[in-house]
Amino acid sequence: MHHFAYRGNELYAEDAAIKDIAAHIGTPVYIYSAATLRRHFRVFDEALSGADHLICYAMKALSNLSILKLFGAMGSGFDIVSAGELMRCLRAGAEAKKIVFSGVGKSEEEIAAALDAGILMFNVESRPELYRIAEVARRKKVKAPVSLRVNPDLDPGTHPHISTGHRTSKFGIPLAQVFEYYAQARSLPELELVGLSTHIGSQITETGPFIEAGEKVASIVRQLKSDGIALRYLDIGGGLGIPYLEEPPPPSEYAAAILKPLKGLGVKIIAEPGRVLVGNAGILVTRVLYVKETDVKRFIVVDGAMNDLIRPVLYEAYHAIWPVRKESGRKPVIADVVGPVCESGDFFAQDREMPDPQAGELLAVMSAGAYGFVMASNYNSRARAPEVLVEGSRVHVIRERDRFEDLINREKLVELGS
Repeated sequence: MHHFAYRGNELYAEDAAIKDIAAHIGTPVYIYSAATLRRHFRVFDEALSGADHLICYAMKALSNLSILKLFGAMGSGFDIVSAGELMRCLRAGAEAKKIVFSGVGKSEEEIAAALDAGILMFNVESRPELYRIAEVARRKKVKAPVSLRVNPDLDPGTHPHISTGHRTSKFGIPLAQVFEYYAQARSLPELELVGLSTHIGSQITETGPFIEAGEKVASIVRQLKSDGIALRYLDIGGGLGIPYLEEPPPPSEYAAAILKPLKGLGVKIIAEPGRVLVGNAGILVTRVLYVKETDVKRFIVVDGAMNDLIRPVLYEAYHAIWPVRKESGRKPVIADVVGPVCESGDFFAQDREMPDPQAGELLAVMSAGAYGFVMASNYNSRARAPEVLVEGSRVHVIRERDRFEDLINREKLVELGS
């Protein structure tokens, strides 16, 4: 559920008319609903209430400081994958002891920064990383809390680019080597073994893969305990999908499925939801520039582009597109919704049946809160869109639109020889 709905013929974000936001701020523009963000967090949190747990929001999905502050105020921790994300969390007031550092390529500087901050734990993905963390911790004369991320070798049935739990993925430690890794980690006095983690992918729309992963990691935790390694945390990752086109299970069904094989382990469950919290809480509003017809195609040319939302071309992702104002009697057409960027992959929809929009009208690209603005770029020297957070009737600009000066302020004109 989200709080974008029509009142009469006009689309609203909570109590704010989309057309008014676009008139004041311009397009393209990202608009988020605070009520939707809060509701999604509460629903997910309540679904896990049967277990001792901590939600660590996977901030790679949407990392605006105001969004992080909103979740932090609700008790959320954070899953990070870079020093930049660490700094964002701390700037937004996050508790360092609720931060989990994931990712396959942590640098010495990033490890040091995380140790200085006092994070909850590192999710370790390889043997070299294990020794690198120990080395940095030794220099700093501290113990580094680590959790080993196991690759459970299963197919989550999602897009290959966001599938992380299969054997050939770059993520995690091979299932067959987990106990060897724990033995090595146990021999390093600079490390404190606190957890086990797994993450099988993103936009998963059935519970089966989660159950299978849960059974595998539960077996590992039990064996480790019998070997004298009593872990405190079991990080089950994230990955629950949202209804772009397919209907995923609700958080309650997901939680029931994932928690069943984990009963009686005596560990705190860490969950890392990202998309499921923010995906349907955001839209990208864009204005129609032209309607172009050829002998074989109809193109709706809008001012938003792939640099604003790359998911359709990168992941072949479906996003519903709603008119901001519904006009009765409009004949439906089949059209491509495309942007101004000079790439054939610059589209939001292809061969989509939709009410025939006219130049000047506004369209809302739905379910754009996750992996939308965070993956935006300045390709073609385009300014990145502003971000707006709506709370009731109040409209907060939480990131201003790029200016031309922002695009070039780190470049230098140098004098070159002839």
